[in-house]
Amino acid sequence: MIIKIIIVGLLIFMVYNLFCALRIMNKNDPNQPKMSKFIGRRVLTSVIIVLILLLGILTGVITPNPRPY
Repeated sequence: MIIKIIIVGLLIFMVYNLFCALRIMNKNDPNQPKMSKFIGRRVLTSVIIVLILLLGILTGVITPNPRPY
């Protein structure tokens, strides 16, 4: 159960970084941090989520659905 909470938290963090990058792109203020900082965080979060899912499946903590329909 804790792994699912961590994944949901990381997904929320990823969406937050996406909207921060969008806000900076629209404002175009040179004093704000670069948009690539937030996009990089989003990509790193995606990699971490994939690794957690793979480790969870390999260790048996997460069991995938045997029938996709």
